[in-house]
Amino acid sequence: QVQLVESGGGLVQAGGSLRLSCVASGRTFSTYNMGWFRQAPGKEREFVGSISWSGYTTYYADSVKGRFTISRDNAKNSVYLEMNSLKPEDTAVYYCAATYCSGYGCHQATDFGSWGQGTLVTVSS
Repeated sequence: QVQLVESGGGLVQAGGSLRLSCVASGRTFSTYNMGWFRQAPGKEREFVGSISWSGYTTYYADSVKGRFTISRDNAKNSVYLEMNSLKPEDTAVYYCAATYCSGYGCHQATDFGSWGQGTLVTVSS
């Protein structure tokens, strides 16, 4: 497994932007497909988006499509979540996760075997 550490969360006003980072330990990061999930208080963890090991393919939840962008830098063992036009309903703890599952169907939390500790994003209205 790979160890993951997220950073970049914080408080932002509605309409603002944040960039989350996730750094992985180990030399196998470039073999993993990576995902971002979020969990709001009292709600289940939900899929935000994912990126293939090569970075060529990305998938997004409808709720963030057009506002969020996932990218990765395999040389830095890092994956990023650029969040723009933030809304109060984007408030949640954001997690990065790693998987060998590939394709559009890999968007369940159970598809991912390694998780970070999460970083809190709060969007004020």
